[in-house]
Amino acid sequence: PPPPLSFQFPVLLSLLSCSVPLIPLSSCDEALASSLPHTAFTSSSVFSNGYAPGYAKLNRRGGAGGWSPLDSDHYQWLQVDLGSRKQVSAIATQGRYSSSDWTTQYRLLYSDTGRNWKPYHQDGNIWAFSGNSNSESAVRHELQQGIVARFLRLIPLDWSEEGRIGLRIEVYGCSYWADVINFDGQGVISYRFKVKKMKIIKDVIALRFKTSESEGVILHGEGQQGDYITLELRRAKLLLQINLGSNQYGSILGHTSVTTGSLLDDNHWHSVVIERYRRNVNFTLDRHTQHFRTNGEFDHLDLDYELSFGGMPYSGKPVGGGRKNFKGCMESINYNGDNITDLARRKKLDTSSFRNLSFSCVETHTFPVFFNATSFLQLPGRANHNTVSVGFQFRTWNPDGLLLFSNLDDGTLEISLEDGKIIVHINVTKAGKNYRVDLSSGSGLNDGQWHAVRLVAKENFAMLTIDGEEVSAVRSTSPLTITTGGTYHLGGYFLQTMFPPSQRSFQGCMQAILVDDQPADLHAVEKGVVGAFENVSLDMCAIIDRCMPNHCEHGGRCKQTWDSFSCTCDGTGYTGATCHTSIYEPSCEAYKHLGRSSDAYWIDPDGSGPLGPFKVNCNMTEDKVWTTVMNNLPPKTIVTGSSRERRTVLQVNYSASMDQVTAITTSAENCEQKIAYSCRMSRLLNTPDGTPYTWWVGRGSEKHFYWGGSGPGIQKCACGIDRNCTDPKYDCNCDADAKQWREDSGLLMYKEHLPVSQVAVGDTNRPGSEAKLTVGPLRCQGDNNYWNAASFTTPSSYLHFATFQGEISADISFYFKTSAPYGVFLENLGNTDFIRLELKSPKVVSFSFDVGNGPVELTVHSATPLNDDQWHRVMAERNVKEAVLQLDQTYRASQLAPAQGHTRLELFSQLYVGAAGGQRGFLGCIRALRMNGITLDLEERAEVTPGVKPGCQGHCTSFGMYCRNGGKCVERYNGYLCDCTETAYDGPFCTKDVGGFFEAGTLIKYNFLPEAVAGASKDAKVVTHQLTPHEVNLTKEEVAFSFSTSNAPAILMYVSSKTQDYLAVVLRENGSLQVRYNLGGLREPFAIDVDQRNLANGQPHSINMSRLNRSITIQLDHYPPVSYNLPEASDTQFNMVKTLFLGKVYETGHIDPVLIERYNTPGFIGCLSRVQFNGAAPLKSALRPAAASPVSYQGKLVESNCGASPLTIPPMSAATDPWHLDNTDAEFPFNEERVIPDGVNRDSAIIGGIIAVVIFTILCTLVFLIRYMFRHKGTYHTNEAKGSGESAAESADTAIIGTDNPETIDESKKEWFI
Repeated sequence: PPPPLSFQFPVLLSLLSCSVPLIPLSSCDEALASSLPHTAFTSSSVFSNGYAPGYAKLNRRGGAGGWSPLDSDHYQWLQVDLGSRKQVSAIATQGRYSSSDWTTQYRLLYSDTGRNWKPYHQDGNIWAFSGNSNSESAVRHELQQGIVARFLRLIPLDWSEEGRIGLRIEVYGCSYWADVINFDGQGVISYRFKVKKMKIIKDVIALRFKTSESEGVILHGEGQQGDYITLELRRAKLLLQINLGSNQYGSILGHTSVTTGSLLDDNHWHSVVIERYRRNVNFTLDRHTQHFRTNGEFDHLDLDYELSFGGMPYSGKPVGGGRKNFKGCMESINYNGDNITDLARRKKLDTSSFRNLSFSCVETHTFPVFFNATSFLQLPGRANHNTVSVGFQFRTWNPDGLLLFSNLDDGTLEISLEDGKIIVHINVTKAGKNYRVDLSSGSGLNDGQWHAVRLVAKENFAMLTIDGEEVSAVRSTSPLTITTGGTYHLGGYFLQTMFPPSQRSFQGCMQAILVDDQPADLHAVEKGVVGAFENVSLDMCAIIDRCMPNHCEHGGRCKQTWDSFSCTCDGTGYTGATCHTSIYEPSCEAYKHLGRSSDAYWIDPDGSGPLGPFKVNCNMTEDKVWTTVMNNLPPKTIVTGSSRERRTVLQVNYSASMDQVTAITTSAENCEQKIAYSCRMSRLLNTPDGTPYTWWVGRGSEKHFYWGGSGPGIQKCACGIDRNCTDPKYDCNCDADAKQWREDSGLLMYKEHLPVSQVAVGDTNRPGSEAKLTVGPLRCQGDNNYWNAASFTTPSSYLHFATFQGEISADISFYFKTSAPYGVFLENLGNTDFIRLELKSPKVVSFSFDVGNGPVELTVHSATPLNDDQWHRVMAERNVKEAVLQLDQTYRASQLAPAQGHTRLELFSQLYVGAAGGQRGFLGCIRALRMNGITLDLEERAEVTPGVKPGCQGHCTSFGMYCRNGGKCVERYNGYLCDCTETAYDGPFCTKDVGGFFEAGTLIKYNFLPEAVAGASKDAKVVTHQLTPHEVNLTKEEVAFSFSTSNAPAILMYVSSKTQDYLAVVLRENGSLQVRYNLGGLREPFAIDVDQRNLANGQPHSINMSRLNRSITIQLDHYPPVSYNLPEASDTQFNMVKTLFLGKVYETGHIDPVLIERYNTPGFIGCLSRVQFNGAAPLKSALRPAAASPVSYQGKLVESNCGASPLTIPPMSAATDPWHLDNTDAEFPFNEERVIPDGVNRDSAIIGGIIAVVIFTILCTLVFLIRYMFRHKGTYHTNEAKGSGESAAESADTAIIGTDNPETIDESKKEWFI
């Protein structure tokens, strides 16, 4: 083969007109039946003389005015002999003149011979034509698939209720002529080329064939360089194999094979056209075209000597591999304008291999029988004979069915298909003894192919053979005596019997039936002379392959039974009845708006389009969503030995195909990719004005001569743009050719050029030259398709687009937002076909369409009104199996398509979005409108359409719920973002904990009140947290934080005031959590022991606390919240709130001495996170300082996520909880003495109490003395306490002291006693 050309014409030359003898249907419209003689019409029966079939001509009134059969039932037919093969384009019917007799529905069969009938197919089904509704008006149907036939047969399916079957017909078409050649399975036609070797850049091959064989080579050509083309039948499918050339290294593999069609051994004509231009091929069978490109890199088909038709050539090397020659008929064989059949007739071609060459089609003598689920065929056989010998061929798609049943003289014989295997059961009862023989053979016999079954049973012997193969034969030598009964039922048995068959019926075809080694005379059966039958179609096999063409998309696997097909979509990434709809979102942006956080996700940018799903990394930052696609080039890849003449080309392969990556860059707002070149004596771009040594190749295989940090057309590196290169004479650091390592790096930002697919390096071959190349991942931000929106502001405004092409499968998805009660989202019309999506009423969305079977409407009813000005998602799909409508992933309606009927949606008007012909216009926004995987550009069209504005505001109404923990939703033109500044959290949804690690002595101080600054006047204030004046005196607090520590005791949080009021959350020496409130009115601070467990266990804990007046609610970790009440004597106002401390207290003014002495030293060591006090986030403010912030800290503070979420401890049941109190015990005050374990001596308890009182008295005296001594000095106390702390959890383990409502403590025994 020649070297590949560097350019390709993606053009296919359609040369059908010169190669196929069929005349276009539009000009083929002569009346064919009216001129025929009386004798050309025959029928199953005649009512009486005047009703003869010869009177059945359209608009004629002869005889009784048309044909009527003797009985009006489903076995009647009217047949026309057109005299010779004709091309038929249309058919028309009429009732019998001036009567009540007409036919309301009929089938059309056709044949070349008056035998082996083929039913007319349309839309993948045996078509039922709608007939007449009165006796006079004619109803005409154009045949979508024009047919060629000599005989036509109409089978009435339904008729007038008032009368009987009555019929007059006309057939429209034109004459047809073709050269026919009969291939006998031996002969081959050789078409010799004019020159020995042919280099062919384009081919057009056309022919028609018919055969009853499932294997055979139709044409073959080959060349010595390994090129070949073969068209053959394999398992009754058509296989095209083509190879334009491979190379000897095996790096270019040109072999390409494509299969089409099915059941082509039906002995009916099929037409094939193969058009090739370079590597582009159109492969058409019976009007169904497959487009493909051949593998490899070569364009020419190099053939030697000849092309052979009908089999493999006898000359040349034997590559046949035992392939059979074609046996059957071919006509109109055309190769690149040469009529092969005509050349053979004129003896211009070598036909010497034929024994006798015949130019007419030799018909086979098979007589197929077609069974539906209610049929049977009863045949006679020899009675009282000692041998059963039966045989037949069958074909079916069903795994189960009854093939043959016979009542023996003293038992039963059954041949069945079970799970694709042939099973034989013989039951005989003789003299009270039961003999049973079971045989089983074959597998997967429900594959639609013909299979032969042969059974012989006689005394003590039975043998079953499948497809005549010895290996399939199974024998039984069980004791057995046979006496035949004389009748055989095939395809069904519905009579009552002692031993009924395991199956009752069969759907499929049979032929070549042998009874007692004699072929069954089915012509005699048809005439009613022999045997009997019911609901059987004789002399035809109406099998349909519903998986060809395959309606399962995206690689879904098709499975079928006789009546229907189903798709298995496992592992494809798609779902639905035909694997049409992607199960993944189109982009990272879409995942963010489902509330997902950063992770690796599968995305499918074109939805139901041809691109498959692929995995990307999604990074959701506060205001942007980044999509990252990784590549396989290791960082700092070393490049050596390259020169300008022989550049080293580094391939950069991505985790997605180039088409998939292009889909991301196309819809992204912007993209970037880092590229870096580290060099030592290796020049890069050869600036300022030389030819570049190195370039990179981007999308579309374009070369680019700029580097990271620069832009298209500017041959510079980043340092050249910024004018800071190490040598100012050059525009790249590397171009200075220095002996030291230098680097040129930067971001490539022009998304139309990205991603980088290759880098060609050209200067590393000199001594001392070295280079290292890094190409970073592709990062893209945003998704314009997701936010492509239009606002419809007047009811009469709409956008229009090109006609929607969704013949076989259509899917539509979009988001809408409205406050109007109704409106049409979109509509597209055809002649009678249409498709429409509409908001019918505030709670109802409707999807309606018509594909020719009458209008269908699906509706979904929402529980809440949809005109709530929030985004709602609508997804509609219609395919050959079903229609589905889905709203907000919650509500779904579906409807199966009718088993028979039209399947193609044929539209021709423009697609209207936002209105239907000006009626019931939609008011509101439509966004991300995607039809069959293609996003419509609403914004571009809206900019030039009055009454429609591009874009849409108001995303927060729908997405605000994703901003958690008090984050505020902020509107953006394309979307929203969560503002977390007022919260203790961070991240795109304000869900990321902001935490800090405290070392010994670290403290954070947050001022609520302005502090007087030394040396300044009283009025000079430091900027503080914006607390309004009434907030300075609090009657309610909301406190929340997490902590983790292994050290106790510690002060976690302390809120001071200018009075003696305070709030403290501390860990006591034993690691238990205590909350202390001192609001005045009490002699002692009100202390709540939240939990008896040691929380200084290194695990994260969280605490949520709120107070409103006297009522305090505390939740620790994930336990239920517990309520407490301040005593009646206590004040409820927290007066003059001043400062909040975290970790340690360092305060002037009054401080509870107990805190300082017991808890403040050395300070909290551990992690605090998500600290919130009312509206303030002191810890976050300290870690993210603003210009004038009310927060300061001392010591070392390191940001940390603190192990994120708190440990979840499931609550214990009351039965297993040792600290659970029954309600009866809860009447008296619950104090600390209660929880001392029983084993503790009462005396030691008293002694401990006395010691505690003494220590307390001494402490009080000391405090009093110190205050007295320093009361005039305005001293500055540094109060320190021992501390350690663990972080906050929300607990149902209860307060132990001073509560009116004692609660249960959910604690495990083991934990407590350790």
